[in-house]
Amino acid sequence: MAKALIICAAGMSSSLMAKKTTEYLQGQGQDITVEAIGATEGNKVIESAAFDLYLISPQTRMYFKQFADLGERVGRPVVQIPPQAYVPIPTGVAALAKVVTDNL
Repeated sequence: MAKALIICAAGMSSSLMAKKTTEYLQGQGQDITVEAIGATEGNKVIESAAFDLYLISPQTRMYFKQFADLGERVGRPVVQIPPQAYVPIPTGVAALAKVVTDNL
């Protein structure tokens, strides 16, 4: 099972997106789960390399370089979520699912 993690400002909106995206991916037959945390935990979680992919929400874009550099050090991809893929409606969820599958 592949695991992706959304890193968001507080982890609230990302929790909803993670749940909906996991449901969408599993409904498509993908063995992928998506979880979410707040940005204050980002460095520690990326350093642990516990996830296969780290996704940076639009609200935490200012931390992208810091997180991407850390991801490179531990051999894990860190990608930015485009704003249109961060909307909890079917098209947004499908777009986020594509970001996940394209980067795993």
